[in-house]
Amino acid sequence: MIVEILAAASGGYQLLAAIACLTFRGQTRGARGQAPPPASILKPVHGVDSALRDAIRSHTMLQGEYELLCGVRPGDPAAKLIAEFPTVKMVECTTITPNGKVGSLIDLARAARYPILVVNDADIRVEPDYLTRVTEPLSDPSVGLVTCMFRPEGDTLASRFEALGVATDLVPSMIVARALGVKDFASGATMAFRRTELDRIGGFEAIADYLADDYQLGHRIHGLGLKCVLSDAIVATHLGGGWRDVWRHQVRWARTVRVSKFWGYVGLPLAFATVWALALAAAGHWVWAWALLGVRMAMATAAGWYVLRSPDVLRMWVLIPFRDLLTALAWAAGLFGKSVVWRGQRLKLDGEGRIRPDAVK
Repeated sequence: MIVEILAAASGGYQLLAAIACLTFRGQTRGARGQAPPPASILKPVHGVDSALRDAIRSHTMLQGEYELLCGVRPGDPAAKLIAEFPTVKMVECTTITPNGKVGSLIDLARAARYPILVVNDADIRVEPDYLTRVTEPLSDPSVGLVTCMFRPEGDTLASRFEALGVATDLVPSMIVARALGVKDFASGATMAFRRTELDRIGGFEAIADYLADDYQLGHRIHGLGLKCVLSDAIVATHLGGGWRDVWRHQVRWARTVRVSKFWGYVGLPLAFATVWALALAAAGHWVWAWALLGVRMAMATAAGWYVLRSPDVLRMWVLIPFRDLLTALAWAAGLFGKSVVWRGQRLKLDGEGRIRPDAVK
């Protein structure tokens, strides 16, 4: 009986997510005619990968008045690549914090000159109307932060397999959160906010100890009585590495979510439709098992192809159930342990997601 109830709940979530994805795509609008407000784009950079040049180039062709600031640590090879773009302001970042990315953001924010700040990860690639789409919601004074979805693109079989789960599981959860009125979520793919709100929460310094800096930023700005909303912009992000890297990414994400938002983590298995379909089949309920799997595949297609337009969702469609099983295994591994591998370091986390000072390489 318990299996049937959990499977039904999982099917209900998949159906809700599919409807939310179809509705979201139907509500997206075309390019705006109004110019975006002046903004400073803060992009912390750490090392060079195959996607960095295209990511930076895409930010040099945006509509509106803005500045692009790329933060690099002394001696980082990325400095040479960034220097190829004369319109980009390169900032040497020297502030040391447990979360190195936040240390760079502290220096970038000091160098920025506009009242609206847009933060995104180094490998994010955007469209020309990006600024208009991600800053427009800030015209509403009740909105404190704008985030957006991302289309993952892998350059190895392992990274493409990982990207399949992002497109068909993680991204639709963002759309469902929006549909259910959750107002404290944020993604490192994009976080647009006013400098005044950043100052009110204590600046980036207030989150410098936390691994999940995006979650902390959204949570704290929401704590000011403001909403975090999902833009209709979709950016592209790069994934790379082999199978060991994929496993480390997944476990890091799982453990970070667990220590940041424990009860949300406990509820994640309700979304594991493939697992519950297998449980139904094991109990002899083959018809219901196939029905649940069918709803899962429909939702994955709606999210990954209809919304994100990820070609790999169609090319690797039959692998979606196997990718779901990897997500479930990573979730189980995330239940235990408080260390993660990030930027080549093994970091230890405390019970609230802060990086402990005894992190080891």
